Amino acid sequence: MKAIGYQQSLPIEDERSLVDCELPKPEPGPHDIRVAVKAVSVNPIDTKVRMRAAPPAGETKVLGFDAAGVVDAVGSSVTLFQPGDEVFYAGSIVRQGTNSEFHLVDERIVGRKPRTLSFAQAAALPLTSITAWELMFDRMGIAQGKDDTRTLLIVGGAGGVGSIMIQLARKLTGLTVIATASRPETIQWCLDLGAHHVVDHSKPMKEQIEKLKVPPVAWIASLTATEPHFKAMADILAPQGVIGLIDDPPPLETTLIKGKAGSLRWESMFTRSTFQTPDMIAQHHLLDRVADLIDAGEIKTTLDKVFGKINAANLRSAHATIESGKSIGKIVLEGW
Repeated sequence: MKAIGYQQSLPIEDERSLVDCELPKPEPGPHDIRVAVKAVSVNPIDTKVRMRAAPPAGETKVLGFDAAGVVDAVGSSVTLFQPGDEVFYAGSIVRQGTNSEFHLVDERIVGRKPRTLSFAQAAALPLTSITAWELMFDRMGIAQGKDDTRTLLIVGGAGGVGSIMIQLARKLTGLTVIATASRPETIQWCLDLGAHHVVDHSKPMKEQIEKLKVPPVAWIASLTATEPHFKAMADILAPQGVIGLIDDPPPLETTLIKGKAGSLRWESMFTRSTFQTPDMIAQHHLLDRVADLIDAGEIKTTLDKVFGKINAANLRSAHATIESGKSIGKIVLEGW
């Protein structure tokens, strides 16, 4: 089968950083489904793994987490899917990635593809949907329903996770949603997705938020640049509030939120699949819920651009765009 992989960690400008290759078609284990991959999307984690995790000498590592495709074969213990089913999912960080014609994934972290979306539109959603959902509802303890009318601040609202979090927060909670963005196009993107307000994170945020006269900022989702924004977030956070984060900051001055009895909560969407947690199937259920919301017209795909077919040259372009820090929403590649 066709695949795109790498054998050493190299800058994306180097043509050897991602290369086209041929690999054996994998055979599913008991809980695996084998998916004929139709579309993939690129996430910041792809670029981080490429640069931080070189494969053992002589081995080829395939990157990629998000995928949408058609079930091609199933393992002996699979009960949730059968060949011919259309699916979408975000894979596992401890297995080979989705940048291949056929891919193995545990059925418990797979959802049905939204019927109303193309494969490209669906591939934009899984990793960011899981991350946003788990961060809000599992880690930060936000309640679904319209009763709580406090404020959620999303730092980095125009990125992949922020783009879906804005929508989920608006549809499933009663919170006032403030996103941060710093360019005209990213500000408009956040507003179009449903943010009540957008503030500029390149300027002092507290003063901007105070002028909005919104309810207390009980939750802050720090999706990027946590370290440079941490002092400001600690100042903005309401007493007994929660800061949730997904990036990799250096050690933080956590005593800044001690006086407020504030909490820090980490989210990693690969935890359940990496450690085979007893509640691993929660990702299957939440992806199905996201598909239902999509098909009901409650939320929409966060796809921004399709970079062409799934090959090394186009993936290198996608990685370079992600590394530039200027991407909006999600980048997808489709077809072979």
